Formats: sequence, structure tokens, C-alpha cells
Amino acid sequence: MTEQRSAVQTYAVTGMTCEHCVRAVTEELSALPGVEEVRIDLGAGTATVTSAAPLPVESVRAAVDEAGYELASGVA
Repeated sequence: MTEQRSAVQTYAVTGMTCEHCVRAVTEELSALPGVEEVRIDLGAGTATVTSAAPLPVESVRAAVDEAGYELASGVA
């Protein structure tokens, strides 16, 4: 039996200031194919995404944009 390892990537997200922001970004990132978990650190302004495979940064950027925020950099 082959064990699959998840990919964990952390992204810097600008503009998040409250729990509504956290929910919006979490919802959009969670909708990406293969995403298993999303953790937002509001104080640090980061989103940590656990997925079945590494996600294309442009897909992450599009999801964050859709939530109304901006990906500050590719991977934090």
C-alpha cells in the first residue's frame, strides 16, 4: 500500500482584518480541487493550505482575489 503525503504551503495574504475575512478566504481556498485543510493566521496575515498535491500559485491567487483580498507573494 502506497502512502500519499499531503503538500503544505503557506501564502502571505494582504487585507485580512477580521473573522469575516478569515471565513471568506477559507471558503474560496477550500473550494480548490485537492484542498484538504485551510488554516488562516490573521495576526501573521498568512493562509496555510494542505492539499493532495502542490497547488499552482495562480489558482491560489485567483481564489484569494475572488474572496476580495490579495496574495502578497507566492509562498510565504
